[in-house]
Amino acid sequence: MKEIPKISDAEWEVMKVLWANSPISANDVIQVLEVNKDWNPKTVRTLITRLVEKNALGYTQQGRIYLYYPLVNEDECMRYETQSFIKRIYGGALKPMLVNFLNDEKLTQEDIDELKRILEKRKDSAK
Repeated sequence: MKEIPKISDAEWEVMKVLWANSPISANDVIQVLEVNKDWNPKTVRTLITRLVEKNALGYTQQGRIYLYYPLVNEDECMRYETQSFIKRIYGGALKPMLVNFLNDEKLTQEDIDELKRILEKRKDSAK
């Protein structure tokens, strides 16, 4: 598996745009992000440059325009970040994290039913 780069919170915002709309120019990324973020266009360009340097983004050039696309899979990045979080905060132990989550979050009956289905499936596959 390809090594997943460490992506900052701000870089995640850029990656979300790229995962949803690629290939895409830096100007288009800026336009998407300006709806919810009050970021200077130079900041977005800097984030894109950092992501290229981290090998999280690649690009092609069409004339004077650079089109950027992700080199890392969103699901793989999410798994990596989840594992990193569990290691950092819970010492790698999943159970305390789940207990905290289940005790603190408001869950709908649909959420509870889905969690039961997931646990039953895991239980069956562990046999």
